[in-house]
Amino acid sequence: MSLEVEHLTGGYSHVPVLKDLNFTIPEQTVVGLIGLNGAGKSTTIKHIIGILTPQKGTIKLNGVTLANDPETYRKSLAFVPETPVLYPALTLREHVELTIMAYDLDHEKAWQQAGDLLVRFRLDKRLDWFPANFSKGMQQKVMIVCAFIVPADLYIIDEPFTGLDPLAIRDLLQVIEQQKARGAAVLMSTHVLATAQKYADRFILLSDGEIRAQGTLTELKQQFGMTDANLDDIYFKMIDEVAK
Repeated sequence: MSLEVEHLTGGYSHVPVLKDLNFTIPEQTVVGLIGLNGAGKSTTIKHIIGILTPQKGTIKLNGVTLANDPETYRKSLAFVPETPVLYPALTLREHVELTIMAYDLDHEKAWQQAGDLLVRFRLDKRLDWFPANFSKGMQQKVMIVCAFIVPADLYIIDEPFTGLDPLAIRDLLQVIEQQKARGAAVLMSTHVLATAQKYADRFILLSDGEIRAQGTLTELKQQFGMTDANLDDIYFKMIDEVAK
């Protein structure tokens, strides 16, 4: 088992945003985290990566909690945020080096992986550029490259397609598929439901800090009583039911 979330309740104050979330993400599984703005997707992610501390419940990655073994926990996951976070004074090359040092990676193997990713995302000739030289989409590619240098057990990707051109989206999805085949788990928050339906194995539908439904697309169809539905149809039915 890769990620286990049990009875997660939490948020930014004593009033919880998340209410008793329970889900697992096994290895070799891509899970789509789906919900309106404000549903609790980013708050869930912040608890998993350790920015927020649960008020109740536990989060385990390969049986380890952040509190019990923070180094092992953190080294087991990699994160691509919705908004790129880069150091203005560091070049792309130095961002790669920083990632290698932070995760204590084998330098040669990490640069080999980085080289493949840099070519794939067409950044290999920009190693000495600073973040100010990159467009938002290119900055997002830098975040993606740095995350996937890491041979993580869990990749968490928050709205990964924001600012990416169609070619970069295709490349990212191919990288996700490769990491899944390697054995990794992926939690992907996205509003691009057609892509989520095509590439995710399972889905978690969040509404007002609660899990409204979860499972494969077939299981969601059964839960909502919509035999011929796609993910868009199920999503809109969930929203309509909440609004009543």
